[in-house]
Amino acid sequence: MYFTDDSLYPENMLPLIITAAPYAPSWLPGDAPDISVTWDEQVQAAVDCYNAGAAILHFHVRDPATGHLSTDFDHFNYLLARVREAVPNMIIQVGGSISFAPKGEDKKAEWLDYDTRHMLAELSPKPEFVTVAVGTCMMDITQMWTPDDVKGTHLEDPKQMAAWAGMFTDAAPAFYLEHLKRLKKNGIQPYFPLAHVHQLEIVERLIRHGVHMGPLNMAIGCYGGGGCGHNPFDWMEFIRRTPQGAIASFWAGMRINAVAQPMAIILGQHVRVGNEDNLWNSKRERITTVQQVEAIVELSQRFGRKVATTDEARKIMKVGVWYDSVEETLRNLGLPPNREKGEQGFMVWETDGKKSAAHVMSDSHPMAY
Repeated sequence: MYFTDDSLYPENMLPLIITAAPYAPSWLPGDAPDISVTWDEQVQAAVDCYNAGAAILHFHVRDPATGHLSTDFDHFNYLLARVREAVPNMIIQVGGSISFAPKGEDKKAEWLDYDTRHMLAELSPKPEFVTVAVGTCMMDITQMWTPDDVKGTHLEDPKQMAAWAGMFTDAAPAFYLEHLKRLKKNGIQPYFPLAHVHQLEIVERLIRHGVHMGPLNMAIGCYGGGGCGHNPFDWMEFIRRTPQGAIASFWAGMRINAVAQPMAIILGQHVRVGNEDNLWNSKRERITTVQQVEAIVELSQRFGRKVATTDEARKIMKVGVWYDSVEETLRNLGLPPNREKGEQGFMVWETDGKKSAAHVMSDSHPMAY
């Protein structure tokens, strides 16, 4: 992104978009005071976040019968319908890490196949966004935690902690190329949660090849353990590499949010809060998702930056907008156009495919040819 002389004045910034993530997929009931289990509680979590100032709901579903995260496609459709009715203006962003368990005992072997993830494109009612990871990488969020971060939770059990330490995001081209195609066919926009700038480079390649022709809404993930960590220079490089027309939100884990979120606010970016990422304030006190939303609203107001309404967030993120060409997409994102035909990006030459005898230059560097 490009910063002009007056970019850091809050009145020149876009209103702050707050994403709330209140469904806590990492945790079990009892780990935090605000983990919703019943259907009514899960709907109320969305309502409370909306009333507190969140424009986006990061959506997961918990099975009321077990208290664990649901992998039932019907559960997702049911809760989506109820949340849509309760907060019709709220932007729903479904977490795309889910694999839906196929019905029937004989189908369980297919659970982790890509087809069970592609079902996200068939959700009804449709969410505005589904998160789409690009580029498989390790995602050991436990590397960035301290023992006190998980005190009083089921992750105090070393076996449970070891299981989470082995987490990675499976996002190879075979997945994301097809997934983006299916989402677009069904009118659902992708939201790209990015672990590092090299995944951002993949997204740009997808745009330049016409795989994604639409607005770029993305997360700057600061979870570490295989992705961007807590070095603020890496955060700044992420911002610097983000296209001017993209909308970026900071996502971080545990108490580092007390640093990452204010930085996002004062640098004109956006934030995510909630018990999915964090259970604590900077004083090591337990806080709910709603309290985290309220804290960000207060912080933004003290800085002088307006908090976005859902209508403003829809306009800023260009919800429902698609572009008709690669050129239009690049232009709207502020990216340089693709090369014209005949403009070589690198030199090529004729070769017989054989390695020649090595040649030594005058400064002793060996040459392959």
